[in-house]
Amino acid sequence: MRIRSLGVIDDAVVELSPGFTAVTGETGAGKTMVVTSLGLLLGGRADPALVRIGARAAVVEGRIALKSSSPAAVRAEEAGAELDDGALLISRTVSAEGRSRAHVGGRSVPVGVLGDLADDLVAVHGQTDQQGLLRPARQRQALDRYAGDAVAVPLAKYTAAHRRLRTVATELDELTTRARERAQEADLLRFGLDEIAATEPLPGEDVELAAEAERLGHAEALASAATVAHAALAGNPEDPEAIDATTLVAGAHRALETVRGHDRDLAALADRLGELGILMADVATELAGYADGLDSDPRRLAAVEERRAALNHLTRKYGEDITAVLAWSEQSAARLAELDGDDDRIAELAAECDALRAELGELAQQLTDARTASAEHFAAAVTAELGELAMPHARVSVAIHQTELPEDTADAGNAAGIEVNGRTVAYGPAGADEVEILLAPHPGAPPRPIAKGASGGELSRVMLAVEVVFAGSDPVPTYLFDEVDAGVGGKAAVEVGRRLARLAKSAQVVVVTHLPQVAAFADRQLLVEKTNDGSVTRSGVTVLEGEDRIRELSRMLAGQEDSETARAHAEELLETARTGG
Repeated sequence: MRIRSLGVIDDAVVELSPGFTAVTGETGAGKTMVVTSLGLLLGGRADPALVRIGARAAVVEGRIALKSSSPAAVRAEEAGAELDDGALLISRTVSAEGRSRAHVGGRSVPVGVLGDLADDLVAVHGQTDQQGLLRPARQRQALDRYAGDAVAVPLAKYTAAHRRLRTVATELDELTTRARERAQEADLLRFGLDEIAATEPLPGEDVELAAEAERLGHAEALASAATVAHAALAGNPEDPEAIDATTLVAGAHRALETVRGHDRDLAALADRLGELGILMADVATELAGYADGLDSDPRRLAAVEERRAALNHLTRKYGEDITAVLAWSEQSAARLAELDGDDDRIAELAAECDALRAELGELAQQLTDARTASAEHFAAAVTAELGELAMPHARVSVAIHQTELPEDTADAGNAAGIEVNGRTVAYGPAGADEVEILLAPHPGAPPRPIAKGASGGELSRVMLAVEVVFAGSDPVPTYLFDEVDAGVGGKAAVEVGRRLARLAKSAQVVVVTHLPQVAAFADRQLLVEKTNDGSVTRSGVTVLEGEDRIRELSRMLAGQEDSETARAHAEELLETARTGG
């Protein structure tokens, strides 16, 4: 792995070779250079404060050697990236304004892709993780992680059932607690539907009645106009001398008919006059029928207005017209059926809640059994690792228990408890188990929670032992330990260094440390030094070998590079690391 950072707090290039690499330097220097830059490459939060004052952006580039069949390489190829001679190129740019861009294998990708790759590339363990291990939830997660599929498979089923139970319980609670509001809504809907049913409106009836009312209200004027128009077209029987339009058109048509054979254009006009005469005769006939059939009955007009008033009453309350009223009626009938079916729905939901709780109880018992079996192996493995870390008499155990509840808390309307192995116990999204890692630091000491029974140095070693146990099953090729050896010194520090060196035989291990006993066991030691020219602070990274490494270890031991005593101790540490003594 090769990391290059520009425009960040530091400008430097770090080569992280396979094996065990120790990063040392003044307080904070190594951490800033390696951990911060690596965090950005792995999808960490883009903080504009990381951009050095005066720089436009911070750029971090990484070159990571990968096999083409590795999960990270496969995930990168799915994002459109390509490997370059067996290496994956990753870059992250953070502008001074806080904008962030990510590139993988020459392709621009969302920052979330970097986070996905991180899961398969690097496991980062720091002091925040160490404190997190004090929390019971984190201890349960640690055990589940160690157990693998034995817990993951039933846990996935449990989580799905738990999610469904919450959904069903929420709906059931809504139906039962809002019963009064729903009853009021049903009464209003039922009243409206009864009103509409009593009126029995027909589609488009309001439009038809409006037209009929208009016609009935002007019946005399309509009849008079039709009579006058008919007389103009067909003549008035009471005035035989009057000339009507039909007679005139017929005369014109006869005049043209006598000479039509002499001119084609005149013949066409004669045809049109013939058609006009026929049309006028038809209109005259219809006008006569219209006038005879026109209804001017005041009683019919009153009946129409009364019906329109009934329809207007509906449109004022349920829709802008009868079509909208009928649509409201249809929707309301469906809603009323739903509300009237609440009792049946409540019974269905209650039955489903009972079934889901029974299923959760069975799955919770499976989780408890799997965790109990894994806890024994987990505790034995961590205890064995503590023996390698200068705590030969320490014993780790894992306590798994549940919180028992009164039996009446498991009713269908209360999601507080489930029945597990004949007992009603509290439960959550991850089961009913409460997991606690206990430590007995020496013979005769009772096992106590590590938050209470471990000193700072012991807690660091417990944390390291847990992570080393995880490393045996984790598929990631690189582990970064950020000062997890804090609080450790003396012989215990030597054992920490020896254990990390052993872990590095099967994985790449990078350790940011201030302990010379740990750094001495590294295959390679990098020194991060800060320089300041009065305006810009830079960090340089130097690979320490031979005399330079001895001087740095001497400084870490005694604060003096030229101390003969410190120098002798540094040489002794290196010799111990080389020989494995």
